[in-house]
Amino acid sequence: MKEFRTILVAVDFSDSSNNAFQMALAMARKFAAKLYVLHVINEPVDLRGFYVPHISFEKLEEEIEEGAKKMMESFCRKNLHDFDNFECLIVPGLPYEQIIGQAEEKTADLIVLGTHGRTGLDHVLFGSTAEKVVRKSPYPVLTVRLEEETS
Repeated sequence: MKEFRTILVAVDFSDSSNNAFQMALAMARKFAAKLYVLHVINEPVDLRGFYVPHISFEKLEEEIEEGAKKMMESFCRKNLHDFDNFECLIVPGLPYEQIIGQAEEKTADLIVLGTHGRTGLDHVLFGSTAEKVVRKSPYPVLTVRLEEETS
């Protein structure tokens, strides 16, 4: 079995990415691997020239980045309090490009991603970051689907 020394997991703080994170953390523990927890701030649409009350585009970007930092700190404090071999990363850009780019930069042996399992029109309209990473990544990718609750 392949040894994973470096695992990169992308999180967007959704249930799906939390589920993938739990899988990545379990694997990092099993293989004594370094875990990189990555959050990509999707570049906001440039609203310059449109009326957006009380906030400039630059201020909006700053607030989004500050919010992402707070969410990441809280997420890591809650989920990684008993695991030391990790690093949290927050980068701006297109999610699939940054996930692959950070995997390359950190020499990841594995990328772990959550997937929402969208199909049909939803999938066509919204695309899938996980699908793009799987198709374009030169690194192994593990996608973890969130199981739907049945009541």
